[in-house]
Amino acid sequence: MIGFSTTGKSRVGQEVAQCLGWRQVDTDDEIVKLAGKSIGEIFAQEGEAHFRQMERRMLLKACRKERVVISAGGGAILDPRNRDLMKESGFTVCLEAAPQTIYQRLLEDAKGSGPLRPLLAVPEPLHRIHELKDFRQPYYAIADWTVHTDNLTVEEVGQEVVRGWYYWKRSHPGDDALRQKGVVSCEVVTAVEHYPVLVGWGLLGKLGKAMQQAGLSGNAYLISDETVFSLYGMKVARSLQKAGLEVESFAVPPGEATKTIETAITLYDWLTDHRAERGDTIVALGGGMIGDLAGFVAATFLRGLPLVQVPTSLVAMVDASVGGKTAVNHPQAKNMVGVFHQPRLVVADVQTLNTLPRREMVSGWAEVIKHGLILDADLCAFLEANADKLMALEPELTVKAIGRSAAIKAMIVSQDEKERGRRTLLNYGHTIGHGLEAATNYQRFLHGEAVAVGMAGAALIAHRIGLLPREAVERQRLLLERFGLPTQCSGVELDGVVKAMELDKKVRNKAIRWVLLADIGKAVIRNDVSPDQASKALEYVLASS
Repeated sequence: MIGFSTTGKSRVGQEVAQCLGWRQVDTDDEIVKLAGKSIGEIFAQEGEAHFRQMERRMLLKACRKERVVISAGGGAILDPRNRDLMKESGFTVCLEAAPQTIYQRLLEDAKGSGPLRPLLAVPEPLHRIHELKDFRQPYYAIADWTVHTDNLTVEEVGQEVVRGWYYWKRSHPGDDALRQKGVVSCEVVTAVEHYPVLVGWGLLGKLGKAMQQAGLSGNAYLISDETVFSLYGMKVARSLQKAGLEVESFAVPPGEATKTIETAITLYDWLTDHRAERGDTIVALGGGMIGDLAGFVAATFLRGLPLVQVPTSLVAMVDASVGGKTAVNHPQAKNMVGVFHQPRLVVADVQTLNTLPRREMVSGWAEVIKHGLILDADLCAFLEANADKLMALEPELTVKAIGRSAAIKAMIVSQDEKERGRRTLLNYGHTIGHGLEAATNYQRFLHGEAVAVGMAGAALIAHRIGLLPREAVERQRLLLERFGLPTQCSGVELDGVVKAMELDKKVRNKAIRWVLLADIGKAVIRNDVSPDQASKALEYVLASS
């Protein structure tokens, strides 16, 4: 970090280091420790030239380290050797501020703490700031990223610095996991977050390395369910330990009934007992239930811990792990208590699907199909052409399908992180689907099964209101059934489903916002569906007419 005095290099450096789980090196602080005197005393007693020599040595020493955030002194960029060293050593960011802002900050710093900084202890400090900034401005141009700090908090500046670092990494990948052969990757980029989603075959053993490359270090708290942990827990733990991470593990009972506030409290107690800190990372290893639960804990413990999603079910790989939705269930409705908390990294090892029960696998394809139906007709055609090979988990085709589906989810999340608009399209089939799950106490249907029935019902509604041609309704039905998904069910009370739907998060002003298809690959949002039209479609898919 470079920049003029009081632009925040020291404090922002601490913030960024904490965010990345790295160490901070402040060259001015290191010089003071070495000399045993203040910088002002060094200037007064030994001169600026001596100070610059010490600064050069400290910068060289810091640049030899790895995984550090270096807060350089304001004049460090004056030496051409320092500038070359900075450019060679990594990502350089300049913190900027207007001269008047700098002057006001210097006055605040000086209150009760003696004179102004050495180079500003002059009769007209504001004029001196203008002169120095004008002189140094060409040198600040070496920066890869510049953040104007005038009206931002330290936390906001830190977020902008990390965002710039992620952008820089894309063009300086090195041995980045994003560039590995056979890995399909995409990125979620929101206003304040930026993280990769990796989809490939055999990635669990590389998880620790991927976390290193994402800037994560310290302790890793691995949360899984008992079934998944027995299969993959030790392999993941070894990968993390190999990357220098200390690992603690907790396995909860499998199943949606575990996703409660009571389980979250148990996990809070576990983290407290192990003295987890804000720089530590929660690693969610499992399906959508674990991703939601561990994500909720990560979002709320100590006001937020870094989160890594390692989905092992198909529905989690293409949906639940991407986008930052975390939640626990309420007795009356699924995911009623939750918060948005974006992960720092998503690693989906498609090979883990080999141990997934067939019913779970079939359920997951509902979300892949949904993404094609709402936004990508080509993906639908790909699924239709390769259904048998995909159901058999042919590696190359399966990685391609899952990677494309995850990329659609990542694109939508990047455009609408908090579901205020376009992200609502991802709820296609979920209004009826969540109603079915809640009406049966989350016991009868897997999520994808309920969503498949919900999509069948939504397609019928779209056809009844003149939006979707009958041919498209039939094409959707055949595609769902080709992957073994239900399009009807029986033995569910209509009134129970309707009641649960009325509690759904997509209700606005007592009216349900329906996500419907206008065509294959084209979804719209409608709030003008009458209760009678919805009931007729529900009666059909519930086989109760």
